[in-house]
Amino acid sequence: MEIAILVFDRLTALDAVGPYDVLANLPGAKISFVGKHRGSVRTAHKSLGLEADFAIDEVTRADVLLVPGGIGEEAVRAKPAMLEWVRAIHATTQWTTSVCTGALILGAAGILRGLDATTHWSAREILRGFGATPVKERVVERGKVITAGGVSAGIDMALHLARRIAGDEIAQAIQIAIEYDPQPPFDGVFEHAPEPVAAYLRKAYAHRLGTAANIPKRA
Repeated sequence: MEIAILVFDRLTALDAVGPYDVLANLPGAKISFVGKHRGSVRTAHKSLGLEADFAIDEVTRADVLLVPGGIGEEAVRAKPAMLEWVRAIHATTQWTTSVCTGALILGAAGILRGLDATTHWSAREILRGFGATPVKERVVERGKVITAGGVSAGIDMALHLARRIAGDEIAQAIQIAIEYDPQPPFDGVFEHAPEPVAAYLRKAYAHRLGTAANIPKRA
């Protein structure tokens, strides 16, 4: 099982590394980190580096493509060569997946047109511009395309994918091996946030939310 994970400057680390730790446990999995060029990229907070062992012109197919998100996804969308590579690899995959705003890269590549899809809550409405229908689900599977919500949802997506590839027993064994049993102190859904928390988040993500019409409604 050839798995290609796209990496780029200013990606969100957990978008790539969370699914990596799940999928690396699949029997027979071979995972490649692929960048525009070989070499290191810096993650969103710049203090962590990831290594692209392969350049996009060295990888021509994959059974699974995983596209993470992060601040740097806008720069990826602005690079025709990167989008062409995503389209070309998608044509060879059994599964094409995204985490967080990686869905916007898939959208820009034309892969989400006519599909339900999800992404980080702050960018959900942007999906409409790519011909997708945004939904609030944490993991969305449509055909061979699987999109996940923000950051930590990538682990859920990867376990869902592991289940689809290897069955329930292997997927559950992987979940238990990585001791993934979330018990967070707070509700992690924006729509459920108290107003002071929601206000803080609106300010933090104002660049993406844009108009008031794009701000998710709180319950």
